[in-house]
Amino acid sequence: MSVRTLLLSCGRDPVALISWKRALTLFFSGKVEILEEYDKEVRSVSFVMRVPAVVKLLYKIPWLKRDVKFSRASIYARDEFTCQYCGDEKGSEELNLDHVVPRAQGGKTSWTNIVTSCIPCNLKKGNRTPVQAEMPLLREPIHPKSVPAFIFEFKTRSAPEIWRNYCYWMLPLNEEK
Repeated sequence: MSVRTLLLSCGRDPVALISWKRALTLFFSGKVEILEEYDKEVRSVSFVMRVPAVVKLLYKIPWLKRDVKFSRASIYARDEFTCQYCGDEKGSEELNLDHVVPRAQGGKTSWTNIVTSCIPCNLKKGNRTPVQAEMPLLREPIHPKSVPAFIFEFKTRSAPEIWRNYCYWMLPLNEEK
């Protein structure tokens, strides 16, 4: 059974998708409370319980304050899924990462040299800097001080409807993207 459980912070913000087994471990160790359950059951010799769908942390976790991990999802979230050249907001499948100063010109892969760009703008810019390509950036790339609000992504069609009340930013589950 590959059922996922939505993990919420103690303030009820979505934090991660975890396995139902991890959710039960956190529950039995007194670290989360179960807010919603699936219809599926887990059985042992001494008890039967329903599989958790949504769990909430009971207290603040220090790792939520950690430095932001450099990743494609974090860059997209920092740039709000918006091309930093043309300003178009796109889905992650229509975006890529662009080196402001291309690697061929000595640019490094870092928070301050990577931006989100749409594929047409990335092709237009090519192996040039924004100044050389005459494509100014909308915002200078920075190293964020906190984790972006939206750091994980899943297909809304495959998300359980039971998560809807906790993922206020989701599209309606029956809507095609």
